[in-house]
Amino acid sequence: MNREREDRKEERGPRLSEKEKQLAAWVPKTALGKKVLAGEITDLNQIFDSNEVILEPEIVDKLIELEEKMVDVKKTTRVIAAGRQFSFRVSVLVGNRNGFVGIGTAKDNEKWPAVRKAAKTAKLNLIRVRRGCGSWQCACGKGHSVPFKVTGKNASVRVTFLPAPNGVGLVAGNVIKDVLQLAGITDVWTNVKGATDTKLNFIRAAIDALAKTTSMKLSDSISKKQEAERRNA
Repeated sequence: MNREREDRKEERGPRLSEKEKQLAAWVPKTALGKKVLAGEITDLNQIFDSNEVILEPEIVDKLIELEEKMVDVKKTTRVIAAGRQFSFRVSVLVGNRNGFVGIGTAKDNEKWPAVRKAAKTAKLNLIRVRRGCGSWQCACGKGHSVPFKVTGKNASVRVTFLPAPNGVGLVAGNVIKDVLQLAGITDVWTNVKGATDTKLNFIRAAIDALAKTTSMKLSDSISKKQEAERRNA
């Protein structure tokens, strides 16, 4: 009997994960998605370099492995004629710990469908983070921190990241640490201002700050330092 079961398992082949099933059934609707599925684009950096917009989460799933973390859940109640109706608003943070991170928020009447929707939205909101060794106290030339001081904002919250030398760690609150870790930053000093009870605003402000590492134009000296870091990587 056991032998028969093993034979049937071999015939069926290995079980596919949920992600693998979705990718196997994926039929791209955009030109970018078709290029990714055809193997014409094999690196997510190619998409960001060409400033193309990602409209399908499967594009991200096809190119990189992401970690997901639920960072905020709110349950709301609405009274209707049939009685009370519950809904969930969920925020999910995604990142590959190597320069890409994103946040997504979604609503649904059930918690886990809301989580899945939020994860898909986070993949569409993915940003690329430029890492570097911007501290004058460190000359390791590795991308362990931010390359220069950056400030992000969301509502009343302001988050500033300053380059830190290797070994300092993440001098930040737990909420912002999640963003930094999933982005692949290991050393940074943080300065925050604003209402401390607005968790989601802190996360969005932190991501806004990290997005500025790639949107800001670099000076010649920083560009040369970045080039040296890439050679040493």
